[in-house]
Amino acid sequence: MHIPDGYLGPETCGFFYLVMFPLWTAASRIVKKTLSARKIPFLAVGAAFSFVIMMLNVPIPGGTTGHAVGGALVAILVGPWAACIAISVALVIQALLFGDGGITAIGANCFIMAFLLPFSGYYIYRLISGKSALTSARRVFAAGIAGYAAINIAAATAGFVFGIQPLLHKSASGLALYCPYGLNVALPVMLGEHLLVFGWIEALVTAAVVAYLQKHEPELLAEGGQA
Repeated sequence: MHIPDGYLGPETCGFFYLVMFPLWTAASRIVKKTLSARKIPFLAVGAAFSFVIMMLNVPIPGGTTGHAVGGALVAILVGPWAACIAISVALVIQALLFGDGGITAIGANCFIMAFLLPFSGYYIYRLISGKSALTSARRVFAAGIAGYAAINIAAATAGFVFGIQPLLHKSASGLALYCPYGLNVALPVMLGEHLLVFGWIEALVTAAVVAYLQKHEPELLAEGGQA
């Protein structure tokens, strides 16, 4: 799902940077005020976990990749704002040190994977789990659905961003200057592998970790969504 350099026009890259700067600022302030001391180590663990799972990516036709992110899980444990910071750190390190995702596209990648994905996963989890007991099977089910839905929402957004580039940026002769694939190609390709493969990986990992924590550290699920 990492967007490389050269696939988004400068206006699109600039737009996402402008969107993310206030979100990063808000996230740092909110986390500083609300994240409990006990959860601070999980911020680093969440960044490391997201970094590792995103490195296990598979190329998708069109120049990007498919992979799990762990965004819903991190948000469930430390809250969506803290997850935004953790996953943003992982994405920046990947772009700067490993060339996984473009530097010009850091804003777009962070919006999709560090903001949209954990926030949608978090609220889907909260909606489905409701006020059920911390050890309820309903929470495991909610975590799995949240992971699956959130990563596909992110994949659809990435496909949309790719797909509108030929409409936004054309040469005088009408050729696409950046991503050459329209919505009819970008959306099905991005959604296909995530709906069929990576969404299930995200769902299984998220549900499995929540199930494990229910047995060994259920209190970690009590306030994780409140940060």
